[in-house]
Amino acid sequence: MTPRTIPREKIPWYPTINFDACTGDQECLNFCKNDVFTWDAVESHPIVERPYNCAVGCDACSQVCPAQAITFPSPEDLRQTLRRLRAEAIAGGNGTG
Repeated sequence: MTPRTIPREKIPWYPTINFDACTGDQECLNFCKNDVFTWDAVESHPIVERPYNCAVGCDACSQVCPAQAITFPSPEDLRQTLRRLRAEAIAGGNGTG
């Protein structure tokens, strides 16, 4: 069983933005090709509007953020979540949990 058999919406992998640290430079918005972010012009910061567009395991936007204002779950948390979801999918017998 692979992560592709688990509905994306069950995998909590997406960026979290620390608005206090964010400088509003839009690097994440310009970098992400998966259309995860939108821009809040009033507050001058990105919003994670489409979290499930984020590719599971990708944290590249956090690496390009000069303010280090973007975080993700740890790789170990992701592995544990995927193991649990796979086990649930197998127990459910239909591959979708």
